[in-house]
Amino acid sequence: MTGITDLDQLLASLEPELHPEPWVVAVVERVPDDCTPFATVDEDEGTTVVVTAAEADRLGLAHDYVAARITLRVHSALEAVGMTAAFSRALADAGMSCNVIAGFHHDHLLVPWERGAEAVTILRSLGRGPDV
Repeated sequence: MTGITDLDQLLASLEPELHPEPWVVAVVERVPDDCTPFATVDEDEGTTVVVTAAEADRLGLAHDYVAARITLRVHSALEAVGMTAAFSRALADAGMSCNVIAGFHHDHLLVPWERGAEAVTILRSLGRGPDV
Protein backbone atom coordinates (compact mmCIF):
# COMPACT_ATOMS: atom_id res chain seq x y z
CA MET A 1 0.00 0.00 0.00
CA THR A 2 1.82 3.07 -1.27
CA GLY A 3 1.17 6.56 0.06
CA ILE A 4 1.00 9.83 -1.84
CA THR A 5 4.27 11.62 -2.66
CA ASP A 6 3.06 14.64 -4.70
CA LEU A 7 3.14 17.69 -2.40
CA ASP A 8 0.21 19.51 -4.04
CA GLN A 9 -1.94 16.39 -3.82
CA LEU A 10 -0.90 15.82 -0.21
CA LEU A 11 -1.80 19.35 0.86
CA ALA A 12 -5.12 19.19 -0.99
CA SER A 13 -5.94 15.90 0.75
CA LEU A 14 -4.83 16.50 4.35
CA GLU A 15 -8.34 15.97 5.81
CA PRO A 16 -7.39 17.05 9.35
CA GLU A 17 -9.48 15.35 12.03
CA LEU A 18 -9.60 17.01 15.45
CA HIS A 19 -10.00 14.51 18.28
CA PRO A 20 -12.47 15.71 20.93
CA GLU A 21 -10.47 15.11 24.10
CA PRO A 22 -7.30 16.81 25.39
CA TRP A 23 -4.01 14.88 25.20
CA VAL A 24 -0.82 15.19 27.20
CA VAL A 25 2.79 14.09 27.01
CA ALA A 26 4.28 12.42 30.09
CA VAL A 27 7.56 10.70 30.90
CA VAL A 28 7.53 7.38 32.74
CA GLU A 29 10.19 4.88 33.77
CA ARG A 30 8.01 2.17 32.28
CA VAL A 31 4.53 2.21 30.77
CA PRO A 32 2.01 1.27 33.50
CA ASP A 33 0.16 -2.00 32.85
CA ASP A 34 -3.22 -0.23 32.79
CA CYS A 35 -2.02 2.54 30.46
CA THR A 36 -3.04 2.59 26.79
CA PRO A 37 -0.89 5.28 25.19
CA PHE A 38 -1.56 6.55 21.70
CA ALA A 39 2.21 6.72 21.18
CA THR A 40 5.41 5.91 23.02
CA VAL A 41 8.98 6.99 22.43
CA ASP A 42 11.83 5.29 24.26
CA GLU A 43 14.70 7.64 25.02
CA ASP A 44 17.77 7.35 27.21
CA GLU A 45 16.13 9.61 29.82
CA GLY A 46 12.87 7.66 30.00
CA THR A 47 9.81 6.65 28.02
CA THR A 48 7.54 9.34 26.66
CA VAL A 49 3.84 8.47 26.46
CA VAL A 50 1.06 10.36 24.71
CA VAL A 51 -2.22 9.74 26.50
CA THR A 52 -5.52 11.49 27.08
CA ALA A 53 -5.43 14.01 29.89
CA ALA A 54 -8.08 11.94 31.68
CA GLU A 55 -5.89 8.83 31.58
CA ALA A 56 -2.83 10.76 32.75
CA ASP A 57 -4.81 12.17 35.66
CA ARG A 58 -6.22 8.72 36.52
CA LEU A 59 -2.69 7.28 36.56
CA GLY A 60 -1.17 10.26 38.39
CA LEU A 61 1.22 11.05 35.53
CA ALA A 62 2.81 14.48 35.71
CA HIS A 63 2.33 16.65 32.64
CA ASP A 64 2.42 20.31 31.66
CA TYR A 65 1.48 20.64 28.00
CA VAL A 66 -2.19 19.98 27.18
CA ALA A 67 -2.69 19.41 23.48
CA ALA A 68 -5.31 18.96 20.82
CA ARG A 69 -4.58 15.88 18.71
CA ILE A 70 -5.15 16.22 14.98
CA THR A 71 -4.89 13.27 12.62
CA LEU A 72 -4.11 14.05 8.99
CA ARG A 73 -6.20 11.45 7.16
CA VAL A 74 -4.14 11.64 3.96
CA HIS A 75 -1.91 8.58 3.48
CA SER A 76 1.42 10.26 2.88
CA ALA A 77 4.34 8.15 1.72
CA LEU A 78 7.21 8.02 4.17
CA GLU A 79 9.48 9.30 1.39
CA ALA A 80 7.22 12.29 0.59
CA VAL A 81 9.06 15.61 0.68
CA GLY A 82 7.72 18.91 1.97
CA MET A 83 4.42 18.11 3.67
CA THR A 84 5.72 18.42 7.24
CA ALA A 85 7.56 21.61 6.33
CA ALA A 86 4.44 23.11 4.73
CA PHE A 87 2.07 22.50 7.62
CA SER A 88 4.61 23.31 10.32
CA ARG A 89 5.45 26.59 8.55
CA ALA A 90 1.77 27.54 8.30
CA LEU A 91 1.22 26.79 11.99
CA ALA A 92 4.44 28.58 12.98
CA ASP A 93 3.34 31.64 10.99
CA ALA A 94 0.25 31.65 13.23
CA GLY A 95 2.50 31.46 16.31
CA MET A 96 1.42 27.91 17.09
CA SER A 97 3.60 25.09 18.39
CA CYS A 98 3.22 21.73 16.68
CA ASN A 99 4.65 18.36 17.64
CA VAL A 100 4.42 15.64 15.00
CA ILE A 101 4.05 11.89 15.42
CA ALA A 102 4.50 10.11 12.11
CA GLY A 103 2.84 6.76 11.65
CA PHE A 104 2.95 4.57 8.55
CA HIS A 105 -0.51 5.61 7.37
CA HIS A 106 -0.99 9.07 8.90
CA ASP A 107 0.72 11.97 10.61
CA HIS A 108 -0.64 13.11 13.96
CA LEU A 109 -0.15 16.63 15.30
CA LEU A 110 -0.21 17.90 18.86
CA VAL A 111 -1.02 21.60 19.04
CA PRO A 112 -2.08 23.75 22.02
CA TRP A 113 -5.47 22.49 23.25
CA GLU A 114 -7.19 25.88 23.03
CA ARG A 115 -6.06 26.36 19.40
CA GLY A 116 -7.11 22.98 17.98
CA ALA A 117 -10.00 24.29 15.84
CA GLU A 118 -7.84 27.15 14.56
CA ALA A 119 -5.13 24.66 13.56
CA VAL A 120 -7.66 22.60 11.59
CA THR A 121 -8.75 25.75 9.71
CA ILE A 122 -5.12 26.56 8.87
CA LEU A 123 -4.43 23.00 7.71
CA ARG A 124 -7.54 22.95 5.50
CA SER A 125 -6.45 26.20 3.86
CA LEU A 126 -3.15 24.68 2.67
CA GLY A 127 -4.82 22.77 -0.14
CA ARG A 128 -6.60 25.81 -1.51
CA GLY A 129 -3.56 27.61 -2.86
CA PRO A 130 -2.48 31.26 -2.48
CA ASP A 131 -5.91 32.79 -3.22
CA VAL A 132 -7.38 31.66 0.11
